[in-house]
Amino acid sequence: MSLLWRHALPLRPVGRGPKQAISVDEVVRTAVAIADRDGYEKVSIRAVASELGLGPMSLYTYVPSKEALIVLMVDAVAEADAPIDAALPLRERMAAIAHGVRAELIAHPWLLEVPPWRLVLGPGRLRRYERQLEALDGSGLPDLEMDRVIAVLSEFATGNARMAVAARRSAREMSDAQWWEVHGPLLTELMPVADFPLSGRVGAAVGQHYQAPGDPDGAFAYGLARLIDGIEGRSTSR
Repeated sequence: MSLLWRHALPLRPVGRGPKQAISVDEVVRTAVAIADRDGYEKVSIRAVASELGLGPMSLYTYVPSKEALIVLMVDAVAEADAPIDAALPLRERMAAIAHGVRAELIAHPWLLEVPPWRLVLGPGRLRRYERQLEALDGSGLPDLEMDRVIAVLSEFATGNARMAVAARRSAREMSDAQWWEVHGPLLTELMPVADFPLSGRVGAAVGQHYQAPGDPDGAFAYGLARLIDGIEGRSTSR
């Protein structure tokens, strides 16, 4: 906890001994870069130490464990979340909350692998939450519902980001157009249309439109608009 809030705490007197060669911030930035480049599973004390030109045991003088390092990484990424313009209409402010969460997860896919429950709250995540609350302030929603709106928008964005990340990873091996060119005709040939009339009709329209198994970006835009319709209707009906 004290590491998370290190910039807000009073400076401690420096004891005797060799001066630390780098800062905790540098350790965290390096770990984030490794996770972005190589994936969550490649983040380790040894890997970060090697990248910084240190021995693994030396890194423990900066962070006590990999678990603590992950918490610091999550908070550092949250710190970079962009502010939301308070002058925007409420609808656009709500959309900005969801877009911010989704963009963060797509830029840093390893975040999807971090267990989110009971993650220690640091200044970065708390500052983002404050900005999200500011975006909803004055909407007519009670305090508890403001928190729930943020949770619902964030969870929707997270679910869609998971699909978007999976789609991008799959596209590295085979484009969606190539995949559909192979599997589309085969599915048409094998699927008994009489048993699945609606699936056949809608699936054909979807496949023709997307030329892909799905459209995470389009689904996000449509779903977010409908979600905000419901929230907006509730706030204006008060």
